[in-house]
Amino acid sequence: MNKLLIISIFCITLLGFRAFQKERVLVNKSFSKGEHLEYRVHYGFVNAAEAFVDVDDKIQVVNGRPCFKAVVYGRTTGITDWVAKVRDTWASYIDTSAILPHQFYTKKQEGGYKTEDKIVFDHTNNLAKTYELDDDREKKTFPVPDNIQDVVSGYFFLRTVDFSKVKVNDFVPVKAFFDGQVYEIRMKLKGREQINTKFGKINTLKITPMLPQNNFFQDNDALRIWISDDENKIPIRAEIELKIGAISLDIRKYTGLKNEITFIK
Repeated sequence: MNKLLIISIFCITLLGFRAFQKERVLVNKSFSKGEHLEYRVHYGFVNAAEAFVDVDDKIQVVNGRPCFKAVVYGRTTGITDWVAKVRDTWASYIDTSAILPHQFYTKKQEGGYKTEDKIVFDHTNNLAKTYELDDDREKKTFPVPDNIQDVVSGYFFLRTVDFSKVKVNDFVPVKAFFDGQVYEIRMKLKGREQINTKFGKINTLKITPMLPQNNFFQDNDALRIWISDDENKIPIRAEIELKIGAISLDIRKYTGLKNEITFIK
């Protein structure tokens, strides 16, 4: 009996070790708990919306793993709010070592449409399970590849990339699960630029995600993102070329950064 118990404990421990080993360990010098970013979204000089990106100031435990809780919240403002009200929340529980999501949820209110969903990621078995957020009822299970991201954790993963080792016009691949599908997104480093902001000039990396063809974007490189060329790698500006016009996003506030950020006055 004791021998059987010892063998059982050994097997359980081995399985747990194998599951842990399957998850990578990434060096993260770019973000930590307590970070807060705010952005102004506008059409030219007209404010259209605002966005907030927060990392909770406490480490959460999900699936038995320590996680950052990262929340992205967006809402329309001004006349846009009157025409087409939007209140969207996107949240991810991101493994502090692997920079992989364990849970992801959305709460979306767009006009009269409302929806709430949750995804639980099983990285040991490469599965993504979707749930109704209100009653925690499982809807469907999807197979996913190794090291799958959600749309929020993928952004934080990108911030861990060492771009000093990425050449101009090279790609950083990111696989993300969203809306029941796996997307293979290639992030292209277009170059390095110094841009103006309300805080002063700052050196940035210009990145273009290669987007699939669709009816909304002008072309497959219609989204351009400028991130700080430092250890933080926070988004400073973004521009989206739509077939109906262009939308811009600019940083307006930042607190709780892991590293000092330098603007040139």
